[in-house]
Amino acid sequence: MSTVTVSAFIEAQDADLWRLLTDLPARADWLSAVGAVEVLGADGFGPGSVWRETRVRPDGGTEPEEFEVIEAVAPGRLVLGSRGAGADYRITWTLRTVERRRRGCTEVTVEQEAVPTRAYGRVLALILGGLAARAVESALRRDLADLALAAGTARSTEAA
Repeated sequence: MSTVTVSAFIEAQDADLWRLLTDLPARADWLSAVGAVEVLGADGFGPGSVWRETRVRPDGGTEPEEFEVIEAVAPGRLVLGSRGAGADYRITWTLRTVERRRRGCTEVTVEQEAVPTRAYGRVLALILGGLAARAVESALRRDLADLALAAGTARSTEAA
């Protein structure tokens, strides 16, 4: 299993960030790596909600990714699951209100865990583990920067 964690301070309220994260149809509007979102199943948001995002890869190609809400505790914790080729992924968003520079803001932490499900997934993890971790870290940082921009502030700083 491999885990990548990134954090940033975003000058916005946790409830506003939660609304952005949980408004499925609007995700393609603010996530620069997402070209389209298709909500699968019933309307609303909560455990069991499923959607498909068409993600744009760094090489310009696209790849569909399906997500399911495993846990949603507003406005502080969102856990998503996604099945991949040879691995299952668990993405946890944690929003925590903090005070920085005498202002309220939110520390947002995103953690992605990858659990190989097939032998070739374990072999790939061994061979490409470091490279894959850097690519995931870069993608998560881009998503955090997009979240900050969508919240009305381009001022997002990495958490120490």
